[in-house]
Amino acid sequence: MSPTWPSPFLALHRTLSARQPLLTWFAWLMVACMVPAAGLLVLDDRIWRDVAIWAKPLKFMASTALFAATTAWCVGLLPEARRGSRTVRALVWTVVLTSSFEVGYISLQAALGEGSHHNVGDPLHAALFGLMAVAAVMLTATQAVLAWLIARHSADRASTLTRSVVIGLVLTFVLATVSGFLLGGQQPPAGTGLPLVGWHLGGPDARPAHFLGVHAQQLLPLAGWMLQQGRFQRPDVWLTAGTVGYVGLWAALMQAALA
Repeated sequence: MSPTWPSPFLALHRTLSARQPLLTWFAWLMVACMVPAAGLLVLDDRIWRDVAIWAKPLKFMASTALFAATTAWCVGLLPEARRGSRTVRALVWTVVLTSSFEVGYISLQAALGEGSHHNVGDPLHAALFGLMAVAAVMLTATQAVLAWLIARHSADRASTLTRSVVIGLVLTFVLATVSGFLLGGQQPPAGTGLPLVGWHLGGPDARPAHFLGVHAQQLLPLAGWMLQQGRFQRPDVWLTAGTVGYVGLWAALMQAALA
């Protein structure tokens, strides 16, 4: 008899794979890569800018896994006939290839004992850092394309959940891209910062705003799901208010990063 503990993961895999199999397997690949990265985080005592050198690859693997899995779920809002379209296939491969490049380069630099971001001391590293910026914009742009497809083709596009997904995907593109450009031009302060995330809320650090931008993909749909499940009166008004508050918080964090 198979053990019961993997059942939630198996159910999650089946749900996501039915919606978009390639992104589902890619998400699990990133989760698998986190295991050796976590081991190296413990065993490798090298430091880069006062932070354990394997902390950044581990965080990017986790973020990439979540990004890919969420995108797979969102693809499932499209009619089944649309999920295999040329546009969706291009979108999926863009997520896989750009994410693989970013995680691969960040991990390679960690293995070499060097930084990936803002490492522009020679033409090669400057070019690779520029390619990371291009890859990041292409990655978030997939979410705007997916939002357009869902808004146009989803059979449930009038529901609060689907509307929140569309808003979240659009905001992921807009907010993450804008904050990403600031982050690319402004190196965060050195040091450990807040636990786990490493942010410096008291200094010019664009990472908190960038986090909100990237994870609008999950947080706005989660709010929409809660509104729909809770049977709120006038849920669209609450969704609009939540969206305005979310963008306002992002703007405040951007203002702090620019101070």
